Amino acid sequence: MTAAGNKDSEDLAEFGYSQTLDRSIGKFASFAAGISYISILTGTFQLFYFGFAFGGPAYWWSWPMVFVGQLMVALCFAELAGRYPVAGSVYNWSKRLGSATTSWLAGWMMFTASVVTLTAVVLAYQITLPQIWSGFQLVGDGTGDTDFAVSAVIWGAILILFTTLVNAFGVKLMSRINSAGVFIELVAAVLLVVLLAVNIVNPPSVIVDTQGLGSDSSLGYLGAFLVASLASAYVMYGFDTASSLGEETVDPRRTAPKAILRAVIASFVIGGLILLLAILAAPNLGDPALGTSAGGLQLIVLQALGTNLGKMFLICIVVAVTVCALAVHTAGIRLMFAMARDNALPGGARLARIDPRRKTPVVPAVLIGVVAILILVVNIGEPKIFTAVTSVAVIMIYLAYLLVTAPMLRKRLRGEWPEPGASPGYFSLGRFGLPVNILAVVWGAAMALNLAWPRSEVYGEGALAWIAFIFIGAIVVIGLAWYLAKGRHQVGTLPEHMAKQLALDPTVPPATESFPEGSQA
Repeated sequence: MTAAGNKDSEDLAEFGYSQTLDRSIGKFASFAAGISYISILTGTFQLFYFGFAFGGPAYWWSWPMVFVGQLMVALCFAELAGRYPVAGSVYNWSKRLGSATTSWLAGWMMFTASVVTLTAVVLAYQITLPQIWSGFQLVGDGTGDTDFAVSAVIWGAILILFTTLVNAFGVKLMSRINSAGVFIELVAAVLLVVLLAVNIVNPPSVIVDTQGLGSDSSLGYLGAFLVASLASAYVMYGFDTASSLGEETVDPRRTAPKAILRAVIASFVIGGLILLLAILAAPNLGDPALGTSAGGLQLIVLQALGTNLGKMFLICIVVAVTVCALAVHTAGIRLMFAMARDNALPGGARLARIDPRRKTPVVPAVLIGVVAILILVVNIGEPKIFTAVTSVAVIMIYLAYLLVTAPMLRKRLRGEWPEPGASPGYFSLGRFGLPVNILAVVWGAAMALNLAWPRSEVYGEGALAWIAFIFIGAIVVIGLAWYLAKGRHQVGTLPEHMAKQLALDPTVPPATESFPEGSQA
């Protein structure tokens, strides 16, 4: 191991853990992990139709709105990443900011949401592949009642099998594939921006065109815009992945904060330009197909750039979807590993076991893959329910973020953050910390409420409209029931993962900060 690697391992020992994962991720790979989770091409192409259907061209303004809010969260996370470069970022950050129960709940919600998010991402194959070649429609011709759903499940299962095998093989292979995919995605995104720019046919004024949407709402266009803004909210998250790989990153205190901020800023700039220029280059903004999953942004690209060139970019979207799924799967594995290492999940010792050759947690990789495929099968018979649950998964991620930023704000208000006498780390918000933290909490709470609001347009009619509250309530109740009845009594770092000084003498506390009561043996 290099001198830098030894220093990073010593830093990890300060938190009470030994170096068991393979520390081999560099600066670009760390940035790639965050940006591939957000995945500019995956998100914009998968969700443009939704935003356009409910908000028309003016829905574009939700992109900068969501960016500003998420940037506040990302700034808070960057500060934490410089101080706590530990796997399972949200869980470990919350553990040092709030109570043991709060941190466990943050980790539990983020983990369950990540598994469902993986199933949602892989469905993007079906949205894109048949538009490249009709033969990719694996079942029927796509017009049957279940043709689209069954084909989506098959393609999704194939992609999940791929991400499972790659993650089980090791982080080096994962980071190489992910970095190569992100490079292709970024090059394709920039080229797409240029080509759309030279094919503009609409005046800039169309960006304020609401197409009369919202006229039947008591809130007018604001009501329609709030629904359309979900398309942007569904994309711009997951930037914490760069820090979740902190134990496998070289010099993570410097690398992870920069990677987090670069990922969210790059996604905003490039993604925003793609959406803006696509609207300006659309041959017919009145085409109803733009508001359907069978048309959307893919249709604009094919119409504006021509079939052959358009299909080349659709192939790049497939690459983007692939590395996005890989990053989501990877983040879920690190979160499961981090919680299992603290014996905070059933079967913790088995889940936290590191393969001695691959230096990666294989069991979580396989388990998440299997569960994701099982959830994916629900899409065959009840796609509306699956869509609703997928939307709820995003809400859970926003709530998990809140379980970090809210305790952080409480510590700031008490004068306990940054900790008196603690090392300032490599990134600090300084005097801007308090206003940024306040905005992050207000934004997170407001957007979570907007996402969960019982709208028939998003969740369906009747009881299904309340699925956000029902599903999240069930996840919280089931999780906390196990944790409060059994989990909290067994939580503590497993001996095989303890730092050397703790393994020799368990009474010696970590050098930086003791864990909240009940979260560390």
